[in-house]
Amino acid sequence: MTRIKICGLFRPCDVDSVNEARPDWCGFLINFPKSRRSRTPEQVRALRARLDPAVIPVGVFVDRPVEEVAALLRDGTIAAAQLHGHEDPDYAAALREAAPGREIWQAFQVRGPADLERAAAFPADRILLDSGQGTGRTFDWSLLKDFPRPYLLAGGLTPENLPQAIRTLRPYGVDLSSGVETDGCKDFTKIQAAVAAARKEGYPCPKDDLASTAGSTSPRR
Repeated sequence: MTRIKICGLFRPCDVDSVNEARPDWCGFLINFPKSRRSRTPEQVRALRARLDPAVIPVGVFVDRPVEEVAALLRDGTIAAAQLHGHEDPDYAAALREAAPGREIWQAFQVRGPADLERAAAFPADRILLDSGQGTGRTFDWSLLKDFPRPYLLAGGLTPENLPQAIRTLRPYGVDLSSGVETDGCKDFTKIQAAVAAARKEGYPCPKDDLASTAGSTSPRR
């Protein structure tokens, strides 16, 4: 079944909505002041304490120091680190060494085949294919026709277009943020509809065998 992540949680009410809808993962943007959704590690710990244990917390980072990210992985504030900046394979290797056994995700802005080539080769446990940092727009999904590894799809997804995306692409997972907001607030009704759509339309996921690419232990989910 296609997995689902709800990203951009930054208030207790957002966490409460996720607790009710029960996606597979939720995302917290950490130490990225350019975004209104950004929170400090201390604020994320408070939100994390409110989170249902059934929902896996992912920290989203943009070009943060390795040790800062690793510390949050090691202390259990987050279960996975999603990298959204200019991080390269050397960064991923250093983070893996600093936080062994923890999941590393890498996001890629998809503008053409060259971006997908980099994504296919990147040594991460999971990769996320997006239209850009929070643009709220989709990209050309036809580029993914022959993409060789499992991925999470992001960028412009809503409860309305999610069924088409899953039927067309059969991604390992989907990632939604602005598409489940109303007036800037995470909307429980929209989150619930997105989770229901993913699980209704979900196909059996591709084999989750990214460990051979990442050089790490297999992901827990």
